[in-house]
Amino acid sequence: MEGFSSKTMAMKAQKKILSHMASKSMVQMFIDDTSSEVLDELYRVSKEHSGNRDEAQKVVKNMIKVAVKVGVLFRHERFSSEELAVAQDFRKKLHHGAMTAISFHEVEFTFDKVVMVDLLVECRDLLLKLVEKHLTPKTHDRIRHVFNHYANPDLLTHLYDPKRSLWPNLTKICAGLNKMIEEGKL
Repeated sequence: MEGFSSKTMAMKAQKKILSHMASKSMVQMFIDDTSSEVLDELYRVSKEHSGNRDEAQKVVKNMIKVAVKVGVLFRHERFSSEELAVAQDFRKKLHHGAMTAISFHEVEFTFDKVVMVDLLVECRDLLLKLVEKHLTPKTHDRIRHVFNHYANPDLLTHLYDPKRSLWPNLTKICAGLNKMIEEGKL
């Protein structure tokens, strides 16, 4: 029985079960209404931009699975002090990215796709560093998939063009991000 830990076993089982429960109905158990609305808009953006419903569903499902797994790791206090510092850096970078996204939306002619791509890539790399020792290569690929998908310069250019079809989605995403920032969730 040496090396066996029921706590570790329970955490692994919980991560596995939660990763299979990332359907829209189960999301509501783990994600509040505002976050769910933002995720719905991100789905719509992906679907309309790519023209691929399955790909849009996959990217949002991957985002949810990653969020749930990272949440489980936090809840079970699996991160070292160094990793918690990386988590703090990730949170700050994500907050900065949300503020930048909102600013680009609110102030005409300020959108810079290079800045947005760089912020998303930095968030991706920090998250990968955080979970490097805790999650499987498959989950690392999910993280890359999500961030690379939304860091696509063509998608960002389409999203931030006030004359194009995704502008109303961006307006809703930014409203949700603003609310999450005000509530201290982002």
